[in-house]
Amino acid sequence: MEAIVLTAGFSSRANAFKMTLPLGEMSVLEQTISKFEGLCSKVIVVAGFQAELIEEEMAKVIHKNTYSFQLKYVYNENFNQGMFSSIQKGCNEVNALTFFITPGDCPLVKKETVQLIAEHKGNVVIPSFNYKGGHPIKLSSEVKQKILETNPESNLRVVLNSYEKKYVNVDDQGVLMDMDTPEDYQKAVHYYNDFISK
Repeated sequence: MEAIVLTAGFSSRANAFKMTLPLGEMSVLEQTISKFEGLCSKVIVVAGFQAELIEEEMAKVIHKNTYSFQLKYVYNENFNQGMFSSIQKGCNEVNALTFFITPGDCPLVKKETVQLIAEHKGNVVIPSFNYKGGHPIKLSSEVKQKILETNPESNLRVVLNSYEKKYVNVDDQGVLMDMDTPEDYQKAVHYYNDFISK
């Protein structure tokens, strides 16, 4: 199993570059990546906007040498075309039969949740909290092929609509929490301190 972590967006609503902000002992990006330890053999990080900051952050993570998976950096030169082009770029690097996709700013998912999704079979497996789908999602190689064959102007939702989706109910609000604004980041820090780090 492998994972794609998307970090190429513009962070237009968050002031500081959110992936490198601290969350507990790690950065936001490392918190997101760390959830795949023990489950994935490779984690592909797709960068675009401010790619050099992502590259620096990844160098720090690799230097720590705490993870067993291969960490691969990929630059999407077409990141301004939108998230789907980054998903396609990541899919080009996937060799496994199943893989996760998550935005880099979803660092609050519990590791147990990722484990649970990994165990479910299906082309499209989505964690759900209070009947709302979240991240990370797990996809099959069949879906990967379809993503790669789809027009870059399209989006992931369109591709996934042609598959049956399996929703896995989880007791984990973290699957819905991303960090689009400075307020979201403050919320994330409080949530992390109250629920995750203990």
